[in-house]
Amino acid sequence: MNGERLVIVGNGMATTRLVEELVAARYDGRVTIVGDEPGPAYNRILLSAVLEGTHSLDALVLRAPQWFAAHTVDLRLGARVLEIDREAGEVMLVDGSRIGYDRLVLATGSIPSLPPIRGLVQLDGQLHPKVHAFRSLADCLRLLGAVPSAERAVVVGGGLLGLQVARALTVRGVLTEVVEGAEHLLSRQVDEQGGSVLRRSLRRLGTEVYTGVRAVRLTDDGLRLDNGHVLETDLVVLTAGGRPSTALARGAGLAVRRGVVVDERLASVTDERIHAIGDCAEFASRITGFVAPAWEQAGVLAAVLTRSGSRVARYSGSRNVARLRATGLDVAVLGDPEQADGEVVEVTNPIVGSHRKLVVRGGVVVAGTLIGDLSRIGLITQLYERGTVLGESEPGELLLAERPAGESGPLLPDDAEVCACAGVNAGRLRACGSVAEARESTRATTGCGGCASVVAQLVGRATATAGP
Repeated sequence: MNGERLVIVGNGMATTRLVEELVAARYDGRVTIVGDEPGPAYNRILLSAVLEGTHSLDALVLRAPQWFAAHTVDLRLGARVLEIDREAGEVMLVDGSRIGYDRLVLATGSIPSLPPIRGLVQLDGQLHPKVHAFRSLADCLRLLGAVPSAERAVVVGGGLLGLQVARALTVRGVLTEVVEGAEHLLSRQVDEQGGSVLRRSLRRLGTEVYTGVRAVRLTDDGLRLDNGHVLETDLVVLTAGGRPSTALARGAGLAVRRGVVVDERLASVTDERIHAIGDCAEFASRITGFVAPAWEQAGVLAAVLTRSGSRVARYSGSRNVARLRATGLDVAVLGDPEQADGEVVEVTNPIVGSHRKLVVRGGVVVAGTLIGDLSRIGLITQLYERGTVLGESEPGELLLAERPAGESGPLLPDDAEVCACAGVNAGRLRACGSVAEARESTRATTGCGGCASVVAQLVGRATATAGP
């Protein structure tokens, strides 16, 4: 052991992946993790699945404390860092204790922000009993406890998380409505047509949607909108708004814009001994907010810290693939289809709840939206990730192809990417004997969980011919 003291602030998905990578690379420093939540790290992306009832709490745990102990990692749960003393090379906890570091990693994630709705917060500073945030496991458990006695709910926010929560509450038997200030749902990820298809699909599934309006006040009568309409409700769930958690970095004098500004080594541009990854990091004026980029950053940083491949261990940005996981709703978004420059190939069938859009530049898919049948998401993601140049007719053919009736599963070549979060292809999954083995050896299904059904179909199958 070289004696380097590595302290990681935050015990979430990015931290877990970083430590896994360090263990695999035989990092010989001393690792300390400081996490403010009392329990082990868990998959935040699947909290809505717990709310819906499709996943158990145990399924969310990423690594048990015993795993960290077995790899001589000092895991401190229920502890919070108060400040960073860069001059002394120490972090001070709220209990007054100090931990020295040679290198420090900030993986503090993001924090929810309250929308400007009067009545959300009581005079004592606590949220109104009807109001629920949905960011942490504690938030999820509190909301689950309130569901049995609730008949109606309003979800504020029509983004990915908002739709997942709304769908989960509806499945639980709660009459749920969604309020979104933008003119259509998923306004940051899809266009107006896609938003309309989603709205129609949600209504068909029993969830009413109000777009282009804002909630302004919570009263005894219900949640009042800016158009004067009042929605009766027993629950108000806040899913709109969040920002990188940067208070520690600001207090330490590090460069912060929206997130902690880092370079290609994921080191602060202010202090090379301090790194940032995940939701709190800002690279090339961009923050991510998704699990796949956080895991990619963790892999790069592990290579930097272990000096393995130090000449090539550089972060250049990530190509995002976002998935919405909710019963009856299938959505995948590649890159930034609303801002990407290129020619648009689009197919929409609102009757069946289908909307497909690819943005193509120079024959390469640079962004896309898929709503409805996702049977070809593996192949399209592979083409997107690799920057494959397509023929003139191929983008349209990709969008027109439907899954044949009765087909038991996707026919994917071995090198087709199945889990975008962990970067796992079909061949690696076919080599696994069970879903449990695939989870442990490849980390597939432990990110957004959108690949779970495909993984279950692929494990243990004979290897297919590689290549599209």
